[in-house]
Amino acid sequence: MLQLQHLTRRYGDTLAVDDVTFEVPPGRMVGFVGGNGAGKTTTMRMIMGVLAPTEGEVRWDGEPTTREVRSRFGYMPEERGLYPKQPVLGQLVYLGQLHGMSAQAARTRATELLERFGLGERTTDKVETLSLGNQQRAQIIAAVLGHPVALILDEPFSGLDPAAVDQMSELLREHTAQGVPVLFSSHQLELVDRLCDGIVVLHEGRLVANGTSEDLRAGAPLRYRLTATGDVGWVRGVPGVRVVDLDGPSVLLEPDDEAVAERLLVDAVARGGVREFSRIRPTLSEIYREVAA
Repeated sequence: MLQLQHLTRRYGDTLAVDDVTFEVPPGRMVGFVGGNGAGKTTTMRMIMGVLAPTEGEVRWDGEPTTREVRSRFGYMPEERGLYPKQPVLGQLVYLGQLHGMSAQAARTRATELLERFGLGERTTDKVETLSLGNQQRAQIIAAVLGHPVALILDEPFSGLDPAAVDQMSELLREHTAQGVPVLFSSHQLELVDRLCDGIVVLHEGRLVANGTSEDLRAGAPLRYRLTATGDVGWVRGVPGVRVVDLDGPSVLLEPDDEAVAERLLVDAVARGGVREFSRIRPTLSEIYREVAA
């Protein structure tokens, strides 16, 4: 298990990461969400030992991480780490050797992954000759090449087409099925919602939400949409109801609780036909805007 405990990073008077604590359990995929400058990349760099925490620590299976432990993590940095003027396969073999693989094992594993992701004919090409999407594929291959015990991925889906996103998603699920904890950052909130077992939200360096998507939705305001056959302006005068948006026969509202919602529905039926009365589940984007406000 990967654990972050009170992780803090200061740059002079600037507090980039402020007392962040969360964990990534074995076999779980956790989405790391936040706006630009929220502290996600800084946090990932501290996990990997690229930056030293000002305070707090990163733990692996209950013990502080060491250089040896971190060398077994698969890492995809924000600034892609492949050399643009070097051939793809030779570079992957070299990186595999840095992770303790033999040259032959690294070559076999890299070749298999390149074939899998449609790069089998590009093994001797320089990285700079690949499209951005294919460079991204090569970078994720580098991260998983050495059979990592944990994956730390900074925007791994950036620039990928839908087919490549599906390929990457399948690859990550294979690793979680083997018990590997995966932490990845992304601005693609629908993708995070679909893939992740847990979601961590940073805002201005602080952790503002942590849990499953269902946990985060459970903490969102109770909302219903009422659509009637006639005007629903009368809802504005109902005690315990806040009108979010009203447009003729349709109103988006927030009742204080379910009992208020039930009474409102009874009133609406008594006043005439009701076409819709449904609970509105917020999207992850809406939840993010609420917690990061």
